[in-house]
Amino acid sequence: MAAQLRLTWVLAGRGWADCTVSDDRAEVDVTASYITAAPEDLLTAVTRLMAGETECRVQFDAEPTIFRWIFYREGTDVWMRLLRLARGSDHDNRGTEIWSSWQDVDSVARGVIRCFDQVVREYGESAYRGKWGEHFPRTELEALRAAWRRHQGACGPSSTPATPSDP
Repeated sequence: MAAQLRLTWVLAGRGWADCTVSDDRAEVDVTASYITAAPEDLLTAVTRLMAGETECRVQFDAEPTIFRWIFYREGTDVWMRLLRLARGSDHDNRGTEIWSSWQDVDSVARGVIRCFDQVVREYGESAYRGKWGEHFPRTELEALRAAWRRHQGACGPSSTPATPSDP
């Protein structure tokens, strides 16, 4: 299993975000625009993984490039793939895999929770809306946090919290 997932979300300009995803083997940068609900969709996909779904997908539209996240869950393990595609309607096999990693579902949830907790600490919800053009995805973040806590309750406490304090 790879080292813990790390994810950052930096607002790069009005309606644009740069996202870095990494583990101990590799790091990749992808871009998202606000024309899709990229942060909400990512948070929702990870919440669905926590609930036991075995495959989830998210697309970041980088106008014109598309970055497609594909999550395959098997037991408590998740294979994450990031593809670069020319068009959102393209089949996965038309894309180029730019990053992949095996993570446990807990690490995926922790990485995403930490990322968006950092975003709100750095920008605040009002400034986030001003830079991104949409509201901070508070509802989706809290749904993921609740799913993560339910998972922790079912599996027992973990040694490292999702944020410096409990998520």
